[in-house]
Amino acid sequence: MKSALLVWGGWEGHEPEKGAALFAPFLREQGYEVEVSDTLDAYLDEAKMQQLDLIVPIWTMGTITPEQEQGLLRAVQSGVGIAGWHGCMADSFRNSTEYQFMVGGQWVAHPGNIIDYEVNITHHEDPITAGLQDFHMHSEQYYMHIDPINEVLATTTFSGEYAPWIAGSVVPVVWKKRWGQGRVFYSSLGHVVSDFEVPEVLEIMKRGMLWASR
Repeated sequence: MKSALLVWGGWEGHEPEKGAALFAPFLREQGYEVEVSDTLDAYLDEAKMQQLDLIVPIWTMGTITPEQEQGLLRAVQSGVGIAGWHGCMADSFRNSTEYQFMVGGQWVAHPGNIIDYEVNITHHEDPITAGLQDFHMHSEQYYMHIDPINEVLATTTFSGEYAPWIAGSVVPVVWKKRWGQGRVFYSSLGHVVSDFEVPEVLEIMKRGMLWASR
């Protein structure tokens, strides 16, 4: 049986507890033994961390101790998969640059806040996005600083309506990468749990979790 650890907390605006409650049942249905924790101390048990198949971090902003951070990063580097979304993974621990290095990107802005925008699938053969078409969102459009090694699966283009100097900028929305031996998956979609009512958003996240833990 595969095992997954979901760790939620931090800024409540991203509804971290609801996010854990949404995806824990899905993973159990897929045959995973699932543990849900609301403390970053969950990363301190090195023996347990090394035995996991998947980590789902659901923690916006906040701070992480060096010991907690290294517990997480060592697990991923050794081969444990990690998968997450939006600011719950890519706006965590703003002072922890090694964590950001692992994630492959960092949120920096969402011009206009809640707006209408399009997500464009750019890799139609990948198992995470296969069969999906471009779709529309009414949520935050994340402008991100990203790692050039990311394998980008979907993007969004900024109109410049709210920040004219970025008009036409194409920014990754969904990517996967490696960190040591571990698989890293990220989607910038999912500002609040209701965003997962968009079928493509939910499907991408589910597939990403399964890919990361293979």
